[in-house]
Amino acid sequence: MKVLVTGTAGFIGSHLALRLLERGDEVVGIDNVNDYYDPALKLARLERVKAYERFTEVRGDLEDRALIERTFAEHAPERVVNLAAQAGVRYSLENPHAYIEANVIGFLNVLECCRHSNVEHLVYASTSSVYGSHTNMPFSVHDSVDHPVSLYAATKKSNELMAHTYSHLFGLPSTGLRFFTVYGPWGRPDMALFLFTRKILAGEPIDVFNHGRHKRDFTFIDDIVEGVVRALDRVAAPDPRWDSGAPDPATSSAPYRLYNIGNNEPVELERYIDVLESCLGRKAERNLLPLQPGDVPDTYADVEDLVADVGYRPATSVEDGIARFVAWYRDYHGV
Repeated sequence: MKVLVTGTAGFIGSHLALRLLERGDEVVGIDNVNDYYDPALKLARLERVKAYERFTEVRGDLEDRALIERTFAEHAPERVVNLAAQAGVRYSLENPHAYIEANVIGFLNVLECCRHSNVEHLVYASTSSVYGSHTNMPFSVHDSVDHPVSLYAATKKSNELMAHTYSHLFGLPSTGLRFFTVYGPWGRPDMALFLFTRKILAGEPIDVFNHGRHKRDFTFIDDIVEGVVRALDRVAAPDPRWDSGAPDPATSSAPYRLYNIGNNEPVELERYIDVLESCLGRKAERNLLPLQPGDVPDTYADVEDLVADVGYRPATSVEDGIARFVAWYRDYHGV
């Protein structure tokens, strides 16, 4: 297939592009390589992807309507995976306009181009953050998520609503994936594992929010990519059992689906740090702090729908995943 992937210089996008190229697909990748974090890491990821002749790079912003329209017209992708976004819960408190521009306006441009280009299937990134302060565990895509606690989460919830509208009005098959705390080699420097590793190796104290008591459904990058590819290959279809009298948020009478994609095994942050210390062979000096505004206490993904529909099963333990990250980090930084 010819697949357009947005965010190909990003953590998940670069891994996904490599996986698609390795199996023989043609990939058109869009990224603006912004400076939200070190662009050198983004460029290094891109170099791995650009080693394949079947990869075409497009540099620019999703909110650049003319660029997105030109890209679709020139390359005519059969399927699209939208991973580009302004990420980060905490940064959304500082720069909210960046989230509306990239995550809402940018996504609208993608939807419009998918509509007019007769794209077979749109898969897009949502987030576990849409569950806000939910306490019903594990989080289910069949529950309502109308109480986000960060603008980042609100923009991702809006993506799900916008996608449904296009599925309903124009028959665009769309699948939204709610990612749960992705980690692994080539990861983002603003994420906890990267920050902790750098500081522990430098002998600096690490900030541990919520006193290390909150839990996260840490999901290894390879497991995430496996789920994305399986979802991409299974084109969303209308649910014949959908009932307008008792509407299910995860399905529709339109070709629309939502899935959680997580490890299905939440781990307390304190244990996560213990495993990292073991892999590094060093103890961390922990600066215990309260939960930050916009953060949620715990995340836990119910992935049974994804298991049933595409056979997704996360296979990487936290111990193995962190060890693989540390090996990459030492090699990449020459530590």
